Amino acid sequence: MQLHKKYPQLFSFEFYPPKTEEGAANLQLVHIQLAQLNPDFFSVTFGAGGSTRDKTFDTVVDIQAKGIAAAPHLSCVASTKANIRTILKEYQDNGISKIVALRGDLPSGMMSAGEFRYANELVEFIRQETGGYFQIHVAAYPEVHPQAVNAATDFQNFKRKVEAGADAAITQYFYNAEAYFYFVDNCEKQGIDIPIVPGIMPINQYTQLFRFSEMCGADIPRWMRKKLESYGDDRTSIQAFGVELVTDLCQRLLDNGAPGLHFYTMNQSALTLAILANLHQ
Repeated sequence: MQLHKKYPQLFSFEFYPPKTEEGAANLQLVHIQLAQLNPDFFSVTFGAGGSTRDKTFDTVVDIQAKGIAAAPHLSCVASTKANIRTILKEYQDNGISKIVALRGDLPSGMMSAGEFRYANELVEFIRQETGGYFQIHVAAYPEVHPQAVNAATDFQNFKRKVEAGADAAITQYFYNAEAYFYFVDNCEKQGIDIPIVPGIMPINQYTQLFRFSEMCGADIPRWMRKKLESYGDDRTSIQAFGVELVTDLCQRLLDNGAPGLHFYTMNQSALTLAILANLHQ
């Protein structure tokens, strides 16, 4: 982790595009609350198969217009060079200079990702088309991507994204700090020198967390799972425990040189604000 300590510790927050007018109104409020913390950027997700392309674009442009940088997700799935080229031009025209480039998940029934098979190919194309205009963030998996053949293959996939031109990485969320430290140390040994920002998932309810973790390969340690299960439907206790646990995780990460934190907010602010208020920086 020694090399990582040279990077400034910056915070960022992830949203998903709202699907309803009520959701849009809620996101406006959440954005106002989190913007007061002056984050480095807000990222906005891109639905499976490009299903939220227009909503992602509208949300990103709205955020950017309010004075804090927005970073749209771009996915390989169902994308062509022609439509990615168009999207990049539209973002440039609106002053967007950050991108989160991902392979993306294949929607049910879709057999092929599109012209871009892997995220490194998307990163390489963005660089070919726009040079150094965009700051490109990619995904990292300290606990190994759930579809990876093995840890070594997964690491090589990450390295290819960096070699293709990625400027920074955001990890899948995790609750085991040792996995992150080991991953970053391995990157430094392999000559990978970009900031690798921990992804942080506040704990709102156990069933939702368990479902997300099963899909993305994030490990919930047994002791933590048993503790959460013991609260049953007592969401107040679950959230209080989660704030304490995630605060401790974040503090340890920052104390050991993590270059900031990226919060998966789920379009909510209360738990993220509580965690950040507890940190000693």
